[in-house]
Amino acid sequence: MEQAYSVERSRTIQTKLVLPPDTNHMQTIFGGKVLSYIDEIAALSAMKHSSSVVVTASIDSVDFLSSATVGDALSLEAYVTSTGRTSMEVYVKVYSTNLVTSVKTLTTESFLTMVAVDEDGKPKPVPKVIPQTEEETRLFKKAPLRKEHRKNRALIL
Repeated sequence: MEQAYSVERSRTIQTKLVLPPDTNHMQTIFGGKVLSYIDEIAALSAMKHSSSVVVTASIDSVDFLSSATVGDALSLEAYVTSTGRTSMEVYVKVYSTNLVTSVKTLTTESFLTMVAVDEDGKPKPVPKVIPQTEEETRLFKKAPLRKEHRKNRALIL
C-alpha cells in the first residue's frame, strides 16, 4: 500500500512585515521579495509532506493580483495539492493586511513544483496527498490540467 498524507500535514503559514528596504520607489513590495518568500514557504511545505530535502523544479505560475505597502503584514499559506512519483505541486497564496484598518487583500497566488531528493541529490519517491476541504479537492482535481500545461509550455521553449 502506498503512503499518503492529508493536505494538512504540509500546510505551512508564515507572516512577514513589509519594511522600507523590501519596497520600491512606490512604497510597494518588490515582486522579487514576494517570490523569495513564496519559494521558501513552498519548500517548507514540500519538506513537511515528504520528510525530505527538496529542490524547486519550477515556479509554474505567479499571479500578482494587488500590492502590499510598507507596514502591511504579509500572510503566506502553502500546501501540497498533488504529487507525482518524486514531485509535488505546491499552492501558495499571499494576503496583505493593513494592520491599522484590518483590511485583508489577496495579493498573490502561485503554483510551484518541488522535487524530493536523497542525500546524493537524486529524486526520491514521495507520499500521495489526500485533499479534504472543498478548495483542496478542487485544486487536486485540476492538477492534471496544470501538469499538462507545464508539459505543453516546455514544448514551446
